[in-house]
Amino acid sequence: MSKTNNTAGIKYDVTGIGNAIVDVLSFVDEAYLTRNELAKGSMQLVDEERSRHLYSQMGQATECSGGSVANSLAGLASLGARTAFIGKVKQDQLGSIFTHDMHTVGVHFSSKAATDGPATANCLVCVTPDAQRTMATFIGACSNVSEIDIDVSIIEQSAVLYIEGYLWDTEHAKAAIRKGMKAARAAGRKVAFTLSDTFCVDRHRDEFLEMIKNDIDILFANESEAKSLFQTENFDEAANTLRGMCSIVAITRSEKGSVVLASDGAHDAPAQTVHRVIDTTGAGDLYASGFLFGYTRGWDMGSCAMLGNCCAAEIIQQLGARSLRPLRELVA
Repeated sequence: MSKTNNTAGIKYDVTGIGNAIVDVLSFVDEAYLTRNELAKGSMQLVDEERSRHLYSQMGQATECSGGSVANSLAGLASLGARTAFIGKVKQDQLGSIFTHDMHTVGVHFSSKAATDGPATANCLVCVTPDAQRTMATFIGACSNVSEIDIDVSIIEQSAVLYIEGYLWDTEHAKAAIRKGMKAARAAGRKVAFTLSDTFCVDRHRDEFLEMIKNDIDILFANESEAKSLFQTENFDEAANTLRGMCSIVAITRSEKGSVVLASDGAHDAPAQTVHRVIDTTGAGDLYASGFLFGYTRGWDMGSCAMLGNCCAAEIIQQLGARSLRPLRELVA
């Protein structure tokens, strides 16, 4: 399998455009979700005031850098890949934490921090006893990413450009993404996209479908997102409709593993054995890490999916979406 149309001049395996967020993780009970009208297992956007209110009711919390694509890139770096990130933070405490964390894990991050405007984004990750995560996200400075933040030279030197659906909420962010995709196409690179969340699909269904058909080479989705895309409760119907819309479709199915739909057929990869689920935050993000690691090394689809499953299984056995041990051990 060819990695890209043009492998000359590649400095990075994957460059991502996404939300630069600091996650605030805390264990909560079901009553917390009910009291605050949070839909279990979902991600909802909140303003700064509501974010502060929700935080004031949380117990002991752990802070770590997050953001869907940023998590995937950190996972890729842990596997041994060369990665870069494009996103927006502010010159504040959380912005410094995010920048430090990305550099520490080995992700190139040189986007200029904002000196005014909203604060660096945060995501309150509420983990219930069944390990389900419910997220309330204040997008803050993330919402101000624009075309001026897109470093075309980095994208031109990247085998794959990876984009998250979470970012598709403002016109200037859309313009930034389109600029990135255009640069990737012009350089003969591949474009990968994650649907991110059913709420994102509900907000942007028509635009997502248009992108999948015309601009995306590799699509990541979980089962719920795939079904939501076509407003059906039948997984096979959704999968069969997605088949052929872009070159590769990778769908995660929790305990059922994952399925990859590609030109050479469907590839089922069973889930890995998990002894204890602690927190499902980042399972999809780390699946993308494993899959893209294999893809950029020319692996077959089944092997890409298996490593994706392994990385997802690893991350749900700890708190947070950044692996506590080097993921390259899984490759070995």
